Amino acid sequence: MKRRKIMVAAGFCLSFFIGTLMNLLFIPGFEHHQNHGDRLRSHHHNRQQKRIADNAQLHVGEPLTAAAVEANSRPSSSDWRQQRELQMQIRERLEEVLRYRQRQAQWSATGDDAFRPLERRRLMDLEPAGYWELNNANDRRDNLDTEAQHKISPAVSNAAKTRNVFWMKSDRFNSAQMLGCNSIDNVTNIQYLGSGYTKAVYKATINSSLSVALKSVDFGGHDMENCMKKYGSAENCYRLASFKIVKEMTLMEQLQHPNILQLYGYCYQDSNDIRATVTAITELGSPLEMIQLLQTPWEERFRICLSLVRLLHYLAHSPLGPVTLLDFRPRQFVLVGGELKVTDLDDASVEETPCDPHAVPSDCLMEFPARNFTLLCIRGRCQGINEKRNLYNAYRFFFTYLLPHSAPPALRPLLDKIVNSTGELTWDIDETQVHLEKVLHLYKNGLYLQNTSQTQASEYKRLADTSISGENYRCWPSYQHDGCTLSVFSLHEAISVCESHAQCRAFSITNQTTWTGHQLVQFKTGFSHLSPSKGCVTYVRAGS
Repeated sequence: MKRRKIMVAAGFCLSFFIGTLMNLLFIPGFEHHQNHGDRLRSHHHNRQQKRIADNAQLHVGEPLTAAAVEANSRPSSSDWRQQRELQMQIRERLEEVLRYRQRQAQWSATGDDAFRPLERRRLMDLEPAGYWELNNANDRRDNLDTEAQHKISPAVSNAAKTRNVFWMKSDRFNSAQMLGCNSIDNVTNIQYLGSGYTKAVYKATINSSLSVALKSVDFGGHDMENCMKKYGSAENCYRLASFKIVKEMTLMEQLQHPNILQLYGYCYQDSNDIRATVTAITELGSPLEMIQLLQTPWEERFRICLSLVRLLHYLAHSPLGPVTLLDFRPRQFVLVGGELKVTDLDDASVEETPCDPHAVPSDCLMEFPARNFTLLCIRGRCQGINEKRNLYNAYRFFFTYLLPHSAPPALRPLLDKIVNSTGELTWDIDETQVHLEKVLHLYKNGLYLQNTSQTQASEYKRLADTSISGENYRCWPSYQHDGCTLSVFSLHEAISVCESHAQCRAFSITNQTTWTGHQLVQFKTGFSHLSPSKGCVTYVRAGS
């Protein structure tokens, strides 16, 4: 009997030893969600192994909850390895967010006073005792000999907390202005806008006055569905997906620019049996519909391209380093008051691809559907790859469709040069912005007008504070779908437009202006329905 007990105990110890050995030998590697992640993974791998242990100690010393212990029970080695693989993926995303914060902290430490520490926000740990207790428990279980290392010194604890500091421009935000759970508890007019692989987006009204977008993990989305099929853990799969929202919030706070959607705040609350689900509260924009944009006046389409170039110039020189938008499609942008703004930053990256100058084929090959580019490998990095990827995507998705068509004839040669140079990547983002700003200068100041010395063919009678009702005709592209409303720099240009249209017999210069200061003019087929209109001036062609 005694011998049998010894054999059972020995078998149990042997199975425990084999399970531990299998775990050490077959821990799965990281699986980066970006296309260029394989090379980045090998670059960060050595540093990551050391830093994972430190990051797992963000809240060491907090009591281990019963739920965490239960969540970490492993009925079989294969199930446990799958959960371990999922936790490693979560940690990888945590590492990415912490790298962005570290970059910002280092940049701010150089002496720029425009940024200041706002407050410590526990986005990673989810108060009061959060998800990372689970990872701490795994570390204690898998590293029984290093349990004392989890009792870190105050200095190390403070260093870990420092990485949780968010930085904001002091002239745009303060802690009192940030919205939180109290702001969205009583929102009204909730409307579903759409969803992608990870997030669902809703429109809502706060305090009956402020319209916002609410972003949260889509429980029925592609990311959650695939993760649940593979790992079967709703809470861990949610945590993996939620880090994409956390990353996006981090970038929105740190990358302050007029063409980046503004983050108003965020909220953590329990939902769907999952603790501390995260909701981001952001500025609300209108979806970008390319078919509709092709029907808008050239001035508005040029504004979108100029907004995009200003954004890409900022991203190329951002405080985090060159930022590339890996998922660069029109659906990742919105319009706010006519300005283009990027709304999805969860697939942005500041990592420039590592390379070997002797690699064949080149590590620095940029592949696109229409053509490929090979960049230089300098000091182990593909030179300017983030900037050039953004610029070429701007060319293929925006410039070719929006810039040249129906532009003023005098501006077309310069616009064609911009399109061709970005399509060949012969210009960088700095030179591209210089030329687009030149187009803006020429347009705003009426320097695009031709034949200014040419006399008008007809005489016009001026009628002050008068407009014309009805009597519309259609022209393209017009600010008014059922009429002909165009923007002009001067009265001379309005007359030129009227005389170039066979239907035009009169026009009314309104008191409305566009973003460039041009006035909106309504062109009419007649003037039999005159009506008083303060500030509007009507010109009627003589002899009509």
